[in-house]
Amino acid sequence: MYAVIKTGGKQYKVSKDDVISVEKLPEDAGKKIKLNEVLIISDKGKPIVGDPLIKGANVEAEIMDHSRAAKITIFKKKRRHNYRRKKGHKQNITNLKILSINSSQGKTKAADTEEKKPAAKKAAPKKVTPKKAATKSKKTEDKPKKSDKKAKSEPKKTNKGSKE
Repeated sequence: MYAVIKTGGKQYKVSKDDVISVEKLPEDAGKKIKLNEVLIISDKGKPIVGDPLIKGANVEAEIMDHSRAAKITIFKKKRRHNYRRKKGHKQNITNLKILSINSSQGKTKAADTEEKKPAAKKAAPKKVTPKKAATKSKKTEDKPKKSDKKAKSEPKKTNKGSKE
């Protein structure tokens, strides 16, 4: 079983007992949190896809620690102008351990509409209506046909390449 969650503007594919690094969260280390922004839950090969989120679904995680990621170097350069700038920073991150994936309702709007559509097709019989031929013939008689197009003329003859 896995889930796709959204936190810190990024999406993560997680399963039980995974350890992930996310953007820094304000809670303290050792605290358990619930991540409510669940996009997809897949159980035994049957995915439940949210629209955009799955209502009532959450992922329980424990904050292991807060740390800083590896240093990222930013280097700007404009050639032939003696312009060089070198900066860097370390991003604050939180390490989470996924405890469980919960889907309380288990169904989304998309799943409900898929179930309703087949039932509606069975209930609605097809109706056959006769076409009105008289009204169409009047319209065609009033308007002249545009099939009288000009025949394509031959390409213009030029004196280029001729010896005269």
